[in-house]
Amino acid sequence: MGVFVAADSIDKVFPLSDGGEYIALQGIDLEIKKGEFISLIGHSGCGKSTLLNMIAGLDLPTEGIVTLEGQRIKDPGPDKMVIFQNYSLLPWLTVRQNIALAVDEVMGDYPTKEREEIIEQHIDLVGLRHAVDKYPKQLSGGMKQRVAIARALAIRPKLLLLDEPFGALDALTRGNLQEQLMRICDEYKITSVMVTHDVDEAVLLSDRIVMLTNGPKSKIGGILEVDIPRPRQRMEVVNHPSYYSLRSEIIYFLNQQKRIKKLRAKKTEAIARHGLEKVNLEIGFVPLTACAPLIVAQECGFFAKHGLDEVNLVRESSWRGIVDGIAGGYLDAAQMPAGMPTWLTAGGHQETPLPIVSALTMTRNGNGITLGQSFYEQGVHTVSQLRRMLLESTEKRHIFGMVHPSSTHNILLRYWLAAGGIDPDKDVHLETIPPAQMVADLKAGTIDGYCVGEPWNMRAAMEGVGFTIATDLEIWQGHPGKVLGVHRKLSEESNSRG
Repeated sequence: MGVFVAADSIDKVFPLSDGGEYIALQGIDLEIKKGEFISLIGHSGCGKSTLLNMIAGLDLPTEGIVTLEGQRIKDPGPDKMVIFQNYSLLPWLTVRQNIALAVDEVMGDYPTKEREEIIEQHIDLVGLRHAVDKYPKQLSGGMKQRVAIARALAIRPKLLLLDEPFGALDALTRGNLQEQLMRICDEYKITSVMVTHDVDEAVLLSDRIVMLTNGPKSKIGGILEVDIPRPRQRMEVVNHPSYYSLRSEIIYFLNQQKRIKKLRAKKTEAIARHGLEKVNLEIGFVPLTACAPLIVAQECGFFAKHGLDEVNLVRESSWRGIVDGIAGGYLDAAQMPAGMPTWLTAGGHQETPLPIVSALTMTRNGNGITLGQSFYEQGVHTVSQLRRMLLESTEKRHIFGMVHPSSTHNILLRYWLAAGGIDPDKDVHLETIPPAQMVADLKAGTIDGYCVGEPWNMRAAMEGVGFTIATDLEIWQGHPGKVLGVHRKLSEESNSRG
C-alpha cells in the first residue's frame, strides 16, 4: 500500500519576543498509509499538536514539507477535518443543524435529498437520533463530542485529525466514545491521526503509535507497531499477549523522557577531589541478586574509602534502562550482563559505537531457565520432552523471555534449546522482557518460560507458577554473569592518574 500522508524532514521554529527562536520540532519523518490509525504521544510541550496542525494545514513547517496523496499541504480544507477537545459547536444550532451546516457548506453541489440523507445517516452513526433537535447546552460532554465526530465524518474527509478529543470527558463516557470511534474507523477505513496523553487509548485505537521526545528540538523517539488484530473489543485487547508489553514500552519511554528533562535541569558538573578526576559518580543497577557487590560497597563505605565519596546508585527496572542511561550520559558506570560492554562498543545501540570497558566481573553463574507450571504438569521435565511437546503443538506460538539481546541469558537459552534440537529462531519466539516483569507474564500465560538471574526463578517456584528446568551450572559452569561497565574515557582517565 502506497504512502497516503507524508511528513518529510519537518522542522518547526517559533520566534520569541526577545528576538530568539524556539525549535519545537526537528527532523520529523513520518509516512502514513491509507486507512491507518496513528496516535501521537509524548509529554506536554513535545510538539504533538504542532505536528497535527501542520498535517491539517493549520500551520506550515519552517523546513520540509507535508503531503497528502502526493500533494503539498498548504492550507486547511474539508479533506482534512479536525476534531478538538472543546467540541466547537454553534450554540444557537441544534444537533441536526450543526451537522447540516458543514454538509451544506462543503457539499452544496449535491442534490438536497442526498445531503439530507448524509446528515441523517451520520446522526444515526453516532447514536444521536433521540437528541437530534436539542441544542448544545442541553447535551452532555460526550454527546457534544459525538456531534463533532458526526459533523467531521459527514463531509467525507480524506483524513480525520483528532486533538485529544476525549481528554475532558469522564472515564465511562470516554470509553464508550473510544469504542464508537474505533467501530466507525474500522467500518469506513478512515485514515486518522490522533494526539493523546492516554496510553491505554493509544494501544486500543492505533495501528501505530508515534512517540515524541521532549522539546525543544523534539523528534520521533520511536514508533510502535500494534499487532493486535481488528476488529477489536476492549477486553480482548487487554487480554492480548502484546497489550502489556506495548503499554510497558510506552510508559518506559515517557518515564525516560521525564527523567531526561530533570537531568537537563540539574546539569551536575564533575567534582574532582582526593586526586580523582570525578568523585560524584552515577552507577546504575538492576535489582537482582547480582547487584549485591554494588550495594555492599556502598553500605560498607568501600567507595568512600577509596575517595569516591559522592557515589549515587541509580536503580533501573530493566537492562534497557541501563543502556539508555549509559548512552544518554547520565550514568557513568553500571552493572551489566557480561556481553553488554562488547555489544555497546560494537555499535549495538542505534548503530552507534559507544566504547565501554568491563572494569570488574561482579558475578559468575546464578542464572536459570524457568518454564510455566503447566509444562511440569504435562510431564515436561527435560529439554527433549519440551521438544516433543513443541512438535505436537506447532499451531501455537511459544514465547520465551530473555533480558537483553547482549545478555548471557540469551546465549544460555539459545544454547540449551539448540542442544535439545529446538531451533531458537524458528521453533520458538525469543522476546526481551524486563526481569521484574517475567513472573507476572508467566502467571498471565503470555510467555511459556524465560532465562533470568535470581531471584526470579525462585520467585516463580515459590508462587507456584513455574519451575526451574535447567541452571547455568549444567550449561556453562563458571561463566561471567554480570560485570561493571564503565565509559572508556572515564576508565582511561582513572588509569592515567592511578
